[in-house]
This record gives sequence, C-alpha cells and structure tokens, in this order.
Amino acid sequence: MGTAYTPGLTVSADHVVRKVRRLPLKGEVLVKVGDKVEPHTVIARTELPGILQSVKVAEKLGVEARDVPSLLKVNIGDKVTVGQLLAESKGLFGLFKGQVLSEFEGTVEDVSDVTGNLLIREPPTPIEMTAYVRGRVAEIIPEEGAVIETRGAMVQGIFGVGGERVGVIRVAVAGPNDVLEASHVQDDDRGKVLIGGSQVSLGAIKRAEEVGAVCLVAGAVRDLDLTEYLGYDIGVAITGNEDIPLTIIATEGFGRLPMAERTFELLRSLEGKEASVNGATQIRAGVIRPEIIVPSDQEVDAYESADTGGGVLEIGTPIRIIREPYFGRLATVTALPPELQVVESGAEVRVLKAKLDDTGEEVTVPRANVEIISK
Repeated sequence: MGTAYTPGLTVSADHVVRKVRRLPLKGEVLVKVGDKVEPHTVIARTELPGILQSVKVAEKLGVEARDVPSLLKVNIGDKVTVGQLLAESKGLFGLFKGQVLSEFEGTVEDVSDVTGNLLIREPPTPIEMTAYVRGRVAEIIPEEGAVIETRGAMVQGIFGVGGERVGVIRVAVAGPNDVLEASHVQDDDRGKVLIGGSQVSLGAIKRAEEVGAVCLVAGAVRDLDLTEYLGYDIGVAITGNEDIPLTIIATEGFGRLPMAERTFELLRSLEGKEASVNGATQIRAGVIRPEIIVPSDQEVDAYESADTGGGVLEIGTPIRIIREPYFGRLATVTALPPELQVVESGAEVRVLKAKLDDTGEEVTVPRANVEIISK
C-alpha cells in the first residue's frame, strides 16, 4: 500500500498544542518552567526604543554648528518635555535672544558640532507578550519568551483575518448550512466567539463589531464582503495584523460553503467554554493556519507532544480537497496509485482516489491538492 506525507488540518477534540511565544527583541522573561498560565498572563516584556528626533538648533538660532553646545540649556541624558527650553542665543546686548523649544518628549541623546542638531530619543514603547492560551510553561527561551503547552480541542481553518483574542464560544445558528446574519448577533454577545454555519454576512460582521464580539467563525466568507469591511484587498502576505476589533475565521474557504459537520458539532460541544482564537494565515512556505483552541482540564502526559502539522496519507485517511473543481469538499482516501498520471494541465503527478463525504462519488485528484484532517 502506498503512503505519502502531506500537510495536515487539525480538527480535534483532544490535541496537544505547543505555542512559541517570543518577543520581537530581547527582554525579560517573567515565568519559569512548570508555571500555570492564563491567556492574559504576561510571560515576557521588553521595550521598543523610541524614535530618534533631530532638532535643528543651529538653523533655528542662525548660528554656527560649533557654537551650539555652548548655547544649550540641557545636557546629554536629561529628560525633556514638550515646550521645554533647549537652547538660547546670546542675542544683541543681552536682548532679542533666540530660543529653541522642544517639540518632543524624551531624553537628550547627543549633539552634533558638525550639523548643529540636537538628538532627542522619544520614550520607549513597552511590549508585553502574553501566554495566549491557558496551560503551563513547557520551555523557556532565554531573554525572548517561552513555549506554552496545553491540551484540549483545536480547530484550524482555511483563512482568517484579525489577531489573537480570547472569548467564550456561542453557537449562533441552528446548523452548519445556515448563514450567520446580523439578526443572529445578540446585544449581550460582547466578548463572545460566535459560531456560524455556511457563511458570515457583511451585516453580521458589522453587527458583531458594534456589540463587541471578539470572533466570528463560519464555513466561508465572501471576499467582496471582506474587502468592503477592511477597506482594501487582502494580499498574499500573512494576515493577522489588520487594524480591526474582531477576528474572522473561515473553516472551509470563500463564498458560501457549509461548515464540515464534524467541525460544527465539535464547536457546538464546546459552547460556553473559553477559546483562544487567531486569524493569522499564511498559505505559502511556513504555512500558518487560523485557529480556535479550547484548553481542557487534562494535563499533558510526558510522552505526548504536539502534532507537527502533517501526517501519513493512506487508505482511509480523512482529507479536505483544496483546489477546484472539488475545493472545500471533504473526502476519504480510497486508493493511492503508485504511478504518475497526466492531469488537465498536462503535468505528470501523483494522484489519489477519494470518496466524497457528501455525495459518495469517487474522484481522482493530485495528492498536492489535499490536506489531511487530523482527528
């Protein structure tokens, strides 16, 4: 029997997750191995250096650059505020003195006797890294962060926008074929992760933002609705950094696609529980999937480790097809022919045969056009 390895898409009620939480630059780690953490627990912090601003003292006072140091009213290392006197000219007979007031708040860092400019570093921006998920610290990354490990349910989607958020799951529709409309969003859905069916409408997105929901999950979203909501087209780079107040996750794709029955039922079983969600998506090298993680109270056994994101493709493996004409369809592998076959594009590739879950039809697709659904 032929086997192969292919990227995986996790939809599991019991999964071990390890999240690497790393600062963008070196700082201080605040936790130790074995510590229990909550999603909002700060595990590391650092400071992003402030912008270096240049004050043209010589130009403003109409003096030579070499004369500037003797005219300064501040010293290197001094803290300054907006409006504070930085330098003053001698004037004429002690009168008509020119002055330079600070336009910035910060610390005097340097003065140049070549350009006559005074350099002020604005205050640093504090950066805190949270745990994101409830779990325990499994590993410390010195001066950078930690690895947080948890066990529970995990659902990965096809596409998403919006960053990391935490909220309580509420199933807002009756079934996986239902569109999540504005009428399904309630006034008390602030802080909720709302589960839809086949699609999330633009009206629902706007209504969810209005009431303060943190995430919308559905089978699909129309790209036109997403563009109108964001105000621009989504490119091919990684998503997740959009300046929006909620996260949107599509589990199946774009347009209107019923959420997979197994995915919907799993999310329904998690209603009322706290979930960590992230819409970040990258479809090129270094694949990143949008995700919903719901930690359980079970501990991670010593012999267990997180899924690598891939798996063995063999007969009986549940898959999702990620290219047309069967895009988004769920199926089960029935055969793995070893020989190369010519596909519509004219290329010779390895294929597989699979039985579609919804119709029972057996289809042949390139192996590169599927991903494993991890149980």
